[in-house]
Amino acid sequence: MENKSSDLEKIVKVLTDGYAIKILVATNKEHKSAIELSQELDVPIAACYRRIHALEDVGFLESQEKVTAKGKKMKYYKAKIKKANIRIENNTLIIELAFLNGNVKKYSGKIIAG
Repeated sequence: MENKSSDLEKIVKVLTDGYAIKILVATNKEHKSAIELSQELDVPIAACYRRIHALEDVGFLESQEKVTAKGKKMKYYKAKIKKANIRIENNTLIIELAFLNGNVKKYSGKIIAG
């Protein structure tokens, strides 16, 4: 089990962000550009890019660069996780992530009341 509290905090923040969840769901089956995601999900483009970068930072999104018909390079994004479980047991936060490639990662950390 991995126990980096900074990783755990980043993952919890991403998994509890409405826009980030929408992006993960929208990119679960196919690659989409930030512009497509922004329009499809009605998320402001700047907010969309912030969430995309946060999702990439924790390893939940992969990107692929493609050249459009007009010769412009664009990045397309696809979710890397298929399932996330968050639970609390014995004052411990536990997050289990199942990735599309078959890997499973588990994060945990003690919950300390402020």
